[in-house]
Amino acid sequence: MSTEAIHKEVSGSKARYFLARDGVEAELTLSIATPQLVIADHTSVPDALRGTGAGAALVARLVEDARAQGFKVMPLCPFVNAQRRKHPEWADVFQV
Repeated sequence: MSTEAIHKEVSGSKARYFLARDGVEAELTLSIATPQLVIADHTSVPDALRGTGAGAALVARLVEDARAQGFKVMPLCPFVNAQRRKHPEWADVFQV
């Protein structure tokens, strides 16, 4: 799953990363607490995209953006938190 297919939408204090494939969409929703802190709220991957790496790709894009834009991520979403634990090299972007 390429991060090139991942899009980001921001609306006020809410944001989401999403990707669509074959008419179905996976998403990672965020709350923007401050310009320096976002809260990863929820990851939703429909059955048609499970096992394809869609969820992991969304989290990887979040990590890339956090590094590039200088914000920290609070991983309230259980999936994002699990990915954080699997990737100790991402510790610099997470606030736990």
